Amino acid sequence: MNNLDNLRGAAIMVIAMLGFAVEDAVIKFLSDDLSIGQIIGMLGMGGGIVFAMICRAQGQALWTPAFLAPAVIIRNLAELIGAVGFVTALSLIPLSTASAILQAGPLLVTLGAAVFLGEPVGWRRWGAILVGFAGVMLIIRPGTGDFNWLALYAVLGVVGLAIRDLATRRVKAAVSSVQLSMLAFFSLVPAAALLLLFSDSTVVAPTARAWGLLGACVLIGAVAYFAVTVAMRVGEISFVTPFRYSRMIFALIIGVAIFDETPDALTLIGAAIIILSGLYTLWREQVVKSAPAA
Repeated sequence: MNNLDNLRGAAIMVIAMLGFAVEDAVIKFLSDDLSIGQIIGMLGMGGGIVFAMICRAQGQALWTPAFLAPAVIIRNLAELIGAVGFVTALSLIPLSTASAILQAGPLLVTLGAAVFLGEPVGWRRWGAILVGFAGVMLIIRPGTGDFNWLALYAVLGVVGLAIRDLATRRVKAAVSSVQLSMLAFFSLVPAAALLLLFSDSTVVAPTARAWGLLGACVLIGAVAYFAVTVAMRVGEISFVTPFRYSRMIFALIIGVAIFDETPDALTLIGAAIIILSGLYTLWREQVVKSAPAA
């Protein structure tokens, strides 16, 4: 791959992150009209249908016994936890705060890969992980008067999404990325049903505005997901991946401009620490991989 391919991949990744940030904002708008359970259920159904159609268009099966593999099941459960946590956070706390906590995902993946998958992680990356988690603590501020326990929903979301990414590494090649996406979306439907069953929320008929937002959310999410896949194939992973952090910039702009949010200094400092720690971790990972074997 040449430099032009890397630049194209980076540009596509930035566009994908803009899409995800806009999707988050749309979900936040939706929370004014629909309950969390209903949002998750309708997004799960819509996204599942979109990826099911893509599966059929590509001649892939909508069901195979490979879907019952432990790694696939764990991935779907983790996706469920991540979606419930993050969508709940988007409806209850500022978009910029939820997005800042989400940036800790790559650090959690590195931690999980070391603890559960036996991947080697040196002291430098361990240090970066600890510093990144300190950034999360600056945002949440447990034990202080500024502590908002609702931010823990975002922490739950990022933990679920990190487990999802770790489980993905153990999924056999027999299950394609499109099939995994279809399963992940459809798995949200029973989760939404349970949320509605065991909460005081009621199912309401979506207004024209809500239908429009739901449609936009599904479409934007599918396009952003596709763009991420293209970006990772067009450019080198080590060059393109750091541009995932551009999502935080877009979230800050949207939060301030549309939702009139005013992130305080500690939130901004915490977000910067998380992003810098994540970038350093990615850089060290590439250094280790490129080092000659002893």
